[in-house]
Amino acid sequence: MKKTVMHSWGDQSPEIRCVKAAEVDEGVIDEATFMTLEVDELFDAVNYATTTFGQAVLYRSLIQPEDSFSAVTDKQGAVSEIQENSVLKEKITNTIEQVKEHEGRLLQLLYGRFSGLLGSSNEDNVVDGYGYMPYRTGTRVVLQLVDNINQMPAVDNAYLNHLFDTIKSFSQTRQYSLMKGPVYVREHSIQSKKERAGSFTPAMIFKPTLLKPLFIVLMFIISWLVGQFNPLNASDAAFSLSFDPSFYMMLLPLALLYIPVIGAFDRDHCIYPLRDEFRRSDNVQKMLDALGQLDELLSFIKLKEDYPSVMVMPKVVDKKHYEVSLTQAVNPILGKTVHDYVGNDFSLQKERLAFITGPNSGGKTAFCKTLTQIQLLTQIGCYVPASVATLTVADRIFYQVPVISQLDDGEGRFGTELKRTKGIFLASTAKSLVVLDELSEGTTFEERIETGRNIMGGFLQKRNGTILITHNHQLVDDFFQRGIGLPCQVEFQNEEPSFRLISGISRNSHADRVAKKVGFSKSDIENYLKQDSKQ
Repeated sequence: MKKTVMHSWGDQSPEIRCVKAAEVDEGVIDEATFMTLEVDELFDAVNYATTTFGQAVLYRSLIQPEDSFSAVTDKQGAVSEIQENSVLKEKITNTIEQVKEHEGRLLQLLYGRFSGLLGSSNEDNVVDGYGYMPYRTGTRVVLQLVDNINQMPAVDNAYLNHLFDTIKSFSQTRQYSLMKGPVYVREHSIQSKKERAGSFTPAMIFKPTLLKPLFIVLMFIISWLVGQFNPLNASDAAFSLSFDPSFYMMLLPLALLYIPVIGAFDRDHCIYPLRDEFRRSDNVQKMLDALGQLDELLSFIKLKEDYPSVMVMPKVVDKKHYEVSLTQAVNPILGKTVHDYVGNDFSLQKERLAFITGPNSGGKTAFCKTLTQIQLLTQIGCYVPASVATLTVADRIFYQVPVISQLDDGEGRFGTELKRTKGIFLASTAKSLVVLDELSEGTTFEERIETGRNIMGGFLQKRNGTILITHNHQLVDDFFQRGIGLPCQVEFQNEEPSFRLISGISRNSHADRVAKKVGFSKSDIENYLKQDSKQ
């Protein structure tokens, strides 16, 4: 069960990127894969949610994607139903926009501290005043949300129905009754109208405003009575209805005390206790999480409408082993800004293993990130940038890149990488997607080939989808000659990359081309040395 975004926030200020990646043997993606897949950048590229709750939910989805076939397809179905039902789409859009307009006040109510008249709002989460405006507006946002969802047309999708029911059922909670009012304040408790029914114990009705008519009337009466008993008026035989100067002398200090006393009392004994109850309530958290999930679904539709190339809802198939088939797949991040981005076709089914070879800067890593990011978007129920996409749901997505060993790591670079590979191997299953960017760096060529053969043979036995990016064509040859694996290479034309993935095994590194590009080829080095000798 995923934590609600409010549970993740705790008592701290709301933070969109509030969820952390799991350990290597927990969740769909681990921390190392999270960093390699550039999930933060992916979030920025696909984020069209407008509310804070929606954005936080979307970010959580990317960090904690669904890992079951039914969960993914249900969410996809929700997106499709909204997209196809124009009335439903319009009503959800209007609801989200209404929440967005005043969401800031709701967040102030839930997480703010109110400074009163003399405080300063320069500190984080400190708001001027006693909290009346955040309370009135914030609770109104919630009440209007519930009303709007109650007016939604009937839907067929189970995921949508669950979200709607979660918000609708909030109307049956104590927190809803308190938000709707009236709120009864006793010495050590706060009661709703329902809880107050049949009780005759004294209680004060909380009104979220400084204007308290009863208190104002009492203040005038007290001031007038004090004025009547003023010794200066002792010669008068009877009370006078006139307001002598003593009345105004008494009224002035009362007026000066009225605002801070009443405001501080309401803040400390009404608004803060109510705020704490709302913030920590499971009912409130689940209801606002459902709001965020609706915003997330709508954001997927906005993403498709805005994306410069074709996006499709991927077909998710239920298989015992990981499979994928993509046509004209585009990187979700780069495809937004690089309008001539080269799409690629790729299919990994019965082969289980795929080997991608080719020179540096040819697009090997870019393609593998494209594949894994598309896999991630699929498992949050989102559209993906491709003309055709068919995938299974991966229980784990792993992406290993070469790492630099730490000073306190006794195994060195080879041992550091091998520990990472071991962790992936043990945690992966037949339904996992594993991408390995080079293997066994930091050792001799012969040992690298032998270790690579053992590791890839092990992953073959696990029968998951494993992709190896490598320059070692000898290792690929070894598997290819035995009829194992899918050999792929990045295409080069006239020694320049086309960024297309084609069948075959590349036996060139084009190291000199890259060296020339960065200005550090053999001839460049000779020129640098000549320049140094002249100085």
